Amino acid sequence: MPKIIIIGGGGHTLSCIDAIQSHKKFSFAGVILKDKKDKTKYNFNVLGHENDLKNLRKKYKYALVGIARVRGCKTRHFLYNVLKKNKFVLPIIKSKFSHVSPNAKISEGTIIMHGAIINSKAKIGKNCIINNGSIIDHGATIGSHTHITTDVIINGDAKIGEQNYIGSGTVVHQGIKINDKNIIPSLSRITKTI
Repeated sequence: MPKIIIIGGGGHTLSCIDAIQSHKKFSFAGVILKDKKDKTKYNFNVLGHENDLKNLRKKYKYALVGIARVRGCKTRHFLYNVLKKNKFVLPIIKSKFSHVSPNAKISEGTIIMHGAIINSKAKIGKNCIINNGSIIDHGATIGSHTHITTDVIINGDAKIGEQNYIGSGTVVHQGIKINDKNIIPSLSRITKTI
């Protein structure tokens, strides 16, 4: 199996590894941390730091952004650009325990976690997280670098812009539009454009 590296050393990285290992298309090689002062409380194999990416690209072709922050998705966007600049390939990761319609469109660097459902004609942008148990219904659009957290329901034909953080348990009603760079609190009910 080809090896994949992950930028990040926190809890979300654990979930990424789980999803990667569920389908056995990639072998997890280790993590990249921000700099030498950065630590991880988990027993990850640390391959290096962000300034080592150019050299690491000689050994590893595939990479994934493994950072999810409640403060928003700006860092995910930045790290995606860093990986692209260093010519890494960012594959689509789909947990074996998710369901993705063959009529949905998923873009590079996006990870679909356990129990997530992506229905027909849904479109998911680059470098997104569709977290455990979330539903993206028919015809919904999720902009790049967006984190749909756990147990979120995005109803049919809703349009979510780029760099949005949608908190756990949120329901976005059918056809609603959420523009770019919002942080939606957990358990929200979105019934009008934001």
